[in-house]
Amino acid sequence: MNERSRTLSNTLFSSVGMYTEYVLGMLTSIIIARHLGPDGFGTYSLVIWLVAMGVATTNSGTASAAIKFVAELRGAGHLEQIPYVLSYLRKAQRVFMLFVLLAGAALFIFAGDHVAPGMNHTLLLGFLIVGVALRSSYMFNIGVAKGFENFRATAIVALVSTPINLLLVIAAWQLDAPVEWLLAVFSLSGIVFYVMSLRQIRPLLPPRQPGVVLPPALRARISHHMRWTALTVSVSFLVASEVEVMFLNLYADSHDAGQFKVAYQLAVGAAALVPGVFGALLLPMMANALSQGREVAARRFVGTTHYLSLLAVPLMAFGLVFGDDVIHLLYGREYWAAGPLFSACLFATCMTTMAQGASSLLVSADRQRSILVLAITSGTLKLTLAAVLIAHYALVGAVAAYLTVAAVNATLYISLAIKVSHARPAWGALGRVLLAGALAAALAWPLRGHLVPWAAVLLGGVLLVLSYALFTLLLRCWTRDDIEHLQQLHRRFAAGRPRAGARLLAWAHDRAGEGIS
Repeated sequence: MNERSRTLSNTLFSSVGMYTEYVLGMLTSIIIARHLGPDGFGTYSLVIWLVAMGVATTNSGTASAAIKFVAELRGAGHLEQIPYVLSYLRKAQRVFMLFVLLAGAALFIFAGDHVAPGMNHTLLLGFLIVGVALRSSYMFNIGVAKGFENFRATAIVALVSTPINLLLVIAAWQLDAPVEWLLAVFSLSGIVFYVMSLRQIRPLLPPRQPGVVLPPALRARISHHMRWTALTVSVSFLVASEVEVMFLNLYADSHDAGQFKVAYQLAVGAAALVPGVFGALLLPMMANALSQGREVAARRFVGTTHYLSLLAVPLMAFGLVFGDDVIHLLYGREYWAAGPLFSACLFATCMTTMAQGASSLLVSADRQRSILVLAITSGTLKLTLAAVLIAHYALVGAVAAYLTVAAVNATLYISLAIKVSHARPAWGALGRVLLAGALAAALAWPLRGHLVPWAAVLLGGVLLVLSYALFTLLLRCWTRDDIEHLQQLHRRFAAGRPRAGARLLAWAHDRAGEGIS
């Protein structure tokens, strides 16, 4: 299997897993949000955010190290060292987990009334312990599967576990369950995800061989990676997560927190669904590319930035035009204030996704110190802006802080990747991609506000995507190799029909360049 076929196969399995997890996970979230209402959903979201923060800290450096070093050892042909690397990483994970649980206990003992007023703090602490232990182990297992570039395993976990989670939530909804019951469902589903992920990675692991020890140089590199990545991941989580929910609960009210959570969660899911499917493949791909030379990795950085932009720009355009209709369709009028928030959050998450090629290059190049500086800078900016702006402007302040930090973060990562790789993104091609998105949004804009939500989302989305695809061909946003591959797919799956499409691709192929420029 050649590199293009392997990438397409991985993209297919990654897509199946992510689409299943996104669609059913979003349906689960919609049920919970509609059941609890903005006030209850705001409180529920804060508790879930605390667990997510604990998982991010517990897996500080270990999950990404599993991806990076498993991929490297496979590329170098040292499969016998993989079980020992994973054992070393799991020991480090348990140390991080102990720290998280102690911090969680201190939080609920000394500030429980302020963080979660009116709730049983002992019960919340138990939920935190179970939730963090299960979800962090599950995410580590997924990291191992990605290191083996076995996205089939991640797809199977999603295909089995996510429907079970949905059924549990539906049962709780039908029983008119309070917030505490829904937290119990979250813990129960964590068991399912962990067991399924463990079963999927076991056949991938090479057997232990007597006498194998980790080379001192490799152990030093792993320790160096984790030392710098531990703090980086925790701070980066603050940058990437909905820390605004915490400040909205503190400075505004849970109703506003529920509105922002809906917008943020839908935006992050949508960005992960479209450009993120490809972005999920980048870290193992980049680690493998670096083992072949920095020039290979530099070319891959330029290419992935371009292709992520091609996927992200139409999503940005769709959110700006039809954000209100999407929220009204999925969540109802009770969440009407989340419409503009969703448009803004989707724009910000797409900017972050477009910089994934840069971040993957930096991680693979062992630039953890530089990444840490960037993460601390963005994290400090986000905490400062969120605290100040939300205290004064509530929801408007939350969106302003989120957009600002996303733009700054993406700019910093791409700038550093350019410095490290000595390769510049194809700015001309990126500009043409943005122009294609703007033209498609302008073409679809007249439908905004003139149709019922479902019709606006369906018809407007089809019009926007088709017009965007046409504009990208007209504006030479694709390389000749890309269009040749599109022609092959058109002949294989559509038998070359319609003929007008085949002629359009042939015309675009004649105009396209050999590379991205």
